[in-house]
Amino acid sequence: MENLDKSLPDNLPEGSQVKNEEEMISPEEIIVFPPKYEKQEHATNIWLRSFVSLAAYLVLGYYIFPSYKILLLITAVIMIHELGHFFAMKFFRYKDLGIFFIPLLGAYVSGSKREVSQKESAIILLAGPLPGIAIGIAFFFLYKNNPDLSLAGLSFYTISISFILLNLINLLPVYPLDGGQLLNRVFLDEESWVSKIFVFLSIGFLIWFALYGTSRPFYALLLFPLMMILRMFGDSKLKSLEKKIQLSDIDMDKSYEDLPDEDYWKIRNIIIAEHPAFKDVAPSPPYEYDAKEEKIMTTVHSLLHRHLIQDLSLAGKLFIIICWVGAFAAPWFLEMYQSILSRFGY
Repeated sequence: MENLDKSLPDNLPEGSQVKNEEEMISPEEIIVFPPKYEKQEHATNIWLRSFVSLAAYLVLGYYIFPSYKILLLITAVIMIHELGHFFAMKFFRYKDLGIFFIPLLGAYVSGSKREVSQKESAIILLAGPLPGIAIGIAFFFLYKNNPDLSLAGLSFYTISISFILLNLINLLPVYPLDGGQLLNRVFLDEESWVSKIFVFLSIGFLIWFALYGTSRPFYALLLFPLMMILRMFGDSKLKSLEKKIQLSDIDMDKSYEDLPDEDYWKIRNIIIAEHPAFKDVAPSPPYEYDAKEEKIMTTVHSLLHRHLIQDLSLAGKLFIIICWVGAFAAPWFLEMYQSILSRFGY
């Protein structure tokens, strides 16, 4: 109490009161942070981009594939494959879903979710190739019962082989194919050095296959390793940003919706100061959105922690291995089935 008494003036007017620190701050000194940036993305815009990418895929494919019937067959196989991923992600309540086609290479489903479950991831990844393989097997049995059956001028045997082969290729343990993602997500620790070595080996394999794996180089396939390398550089920059943000005592263990506006503008300043892509953006204050605000918001999204729930038991992992091996054994079973029938004169 002695120190407090000495800090007060001796000549206070009668009836006056001492204001606390908060009451002494003028309204001009109170910082009002604008709301964090929100992207106005409508579902119609996402699907419009999906249809545009599909149109580009078909137009370019028309000039590459020897037959438009084969092009439509491969497109149908890819579409059914991606719809399997799409409906599985929709069932597990992923946001901002869309299907996008990459000319000459295939397609992918985009979506976002903060808490990622191993079990959900495994189901989503297998929901693409397994139904396609099952459809291929069904067409094979229809073909065996009646070899003259055809659809749009394509024999059921051609349709069967296309469904089985394309989906089996996607199950190969090479990142970023479904099989590679399954191996990385379920059986490897994505943050470990083992996982990083696996990704490097996948990059090397894809480069080798694009240049020497077929009768002539398939340069379009080099897009996959290029994207993977660029992503690795991007992840390295994000790690550096994370360390800077941790020094600012900002809680990043939350969703973007729960991120306070004040924290958004603090993180924004760190991104501007540390990320070369935003060196021309003015830091705040003043608290104003920039032309690159959407990209800044995407970077903030990437920095917020995502949770991988380790919810797959040993029995669950064994079941996935059985499904995986069974898919690759499907052609062998069909060959064995055909051999048995031929022995009995069918």
